[in-house]
Amino acid sequence: MKIVKLTREISLARDLDTGTEKQKEAVQSIIRDIRDKGDQALKELTAKFDGAQLEELFVTNSEMEEAYRLIDTSTLSSLRRAADNIRTFHKKQKRESWFTTSEDGTMLGQKITPLDSAGVYVPGGKAAYPSTIMMNVIPAQVAGVKEIIMASPPGQDGKLNPAVIVTAAELGVERILKVGGAQAIAALAYGTETVPAVDKITGPGNIFVALAKQAVFGDVAIDMIAGPSEIVILADETAHPEYVAADLLSQAEHDEMASAVLVTTSYELAEKTKREVETQLAALPRKEIAQASIVDYGAIFVAENLVEAVEAVNKLAPEHLEIMTENPHALLGSIRHAGAIFLGPYSPEPLGDYFAGPNHVLPTNGTARFSSPLNVDDFLKKSSIISYSKTAFLRDAEDVAAIARLEGLEAHARAIDLRKGE
Repeated sequence: MKIVKLTREISLARDLDTGTEKQKEAVQSIIRDIRDKGDQALKELTAKFDGAQLEELFVTNSEMEEAYRLIDTSTLSSLRRAADNIRTFHKKQKRESWFTTSEDGTMLGQKITPLDSAGVYVPGGKAAYPSTIMMNVIPAQVAGVKEIIMASPPGQDGKLNPAVIVTAAELGVERILKVGGAQAIAALAYGTETVPAVDKITGPGNIFVALAKQAVFGDVAIDMIAGPSEIVILADETAHPEYVAADLLSQAEHDEMASAVLVTTSYELAEKTKREVETQLAALPRKEIAQASIVDYGAIFVAENLVEAVEAVNKLAPEHLEIMTENPHALLGSIRHAGAIFLGPYSPEPLGDYFAGPNHVLPTNGTARFSSPLNVDDFLKKSSIISYSKTAFLRDAEDVAAIARLEGLEAHARAIDLRKGE
C-alpha cells in the first residue's frame, strides 16, 4: 500500500464501467423481449442466463417453508435484531403533511404521499445479501408503500438462497420474484402477466442491471447507479493500526475497483498500517480481490495537520468515512461531504453495513457532495397545496398579472384579470 504526501489533487474518482455498446444493445433487446412476451420471456431468459428452468416465477409457500427449515435460529435472531434497528432508525426520518392558514383565508401546505409500489432488486445466484433486502424494503415500508415486489436471480435449481427468502418473509414481502438481471428490471418497470409494474426500482446489481435501470429511468424512478464501494479513514497518532488496516480491507474485499484510503497526520501510523494491511491481507479468503483493490485504488496520505486532513476528506466526499482521532466528535461539524460517518475505534464500517440502523445504500464516487443515503423520503412524493379566498386573491391579483405579463404570458394574466371584476 503506497504512502504519499497529501496534495490538493487527491481524488477517489474512478473511470467507472458504463457498459460497452454490445452490452447496451443486449439490455435493450432484453427489455423488448420482456415487453413483447412477458412471463414467457422471463422464463426463457432465466434459463439462458441462470441455467434455471422455472415453473413458478414467484417463491412458493413450500419454498418458503423449506427456507425456514434451513435457516438456523441464531441467524434468524440476528436478522430480526438488525431489522428492528433499521426500522427504528428509519421511523425517525418520516415526515408528515403540513398546512398553514391565515386570517384572510389563505391555506398553503404540502401533502406527503407514499409511492403506490416499489421494486427491490437483490443480487443473488450463489451469494446471499439479506442486508440489501432490509436496507431497501424497510424504508419503503416506513414510508407507507403498500406493494413491494422483490426480485433476485435463482441458482440453477431454480431456488433462492434460504436467507434471502426468510429475510424477505420476515419483513412481510409477499411477492418474491425468482428472476434477476436486466430481465427483472424490465419486468418491474413495465410489468408482465403476473408481475405488476412498479413506481420505483431500488437495489444494486451488475453492469447489466445498472444499464437496465438507466434504460427504464423516466418510465419508472430509480434510486441511483452506484459505483464500487469506498472507505476513507481519517486518523491521527492515537489510532490503532490493526483496526485501521482491518477496516480498509473490509471495503477492499468487496470489489477489485473498491477504494480504501487512509488520511492521517501521523507518518508512524502510516507505516504501521501499511505493514498491518500486508499481514492481514495474507489471511483473507478473498485475498486476490482485496489485493487488487489495495494495489490499484488504495493509498495512505500523510497530511501536515488535521485541518489539511479534513479538507482532503471533504474533497474526497467518500461513501464511508471513519474518524479515528483523539476526539472524533469534535471533527464532526467540519465534515461536509460523506455518505456515512463512523466515529471512534468501536464504530467500524460493518456496523453500518448490517446492524446499527442507518442505511447502507450510500452515494459513491464523490457524489456525497450532493447526494444522500437511501431514506424514507425516497419512497415519498410531495404535492403543494394552494387555496386562496376571494379577499386574498384580490390582494395579490395585480402582482400576479404583472409578473405574468413580464414573462410575456398574456393568457396567464387574463386568467387573473377575469376574476378581479367578479
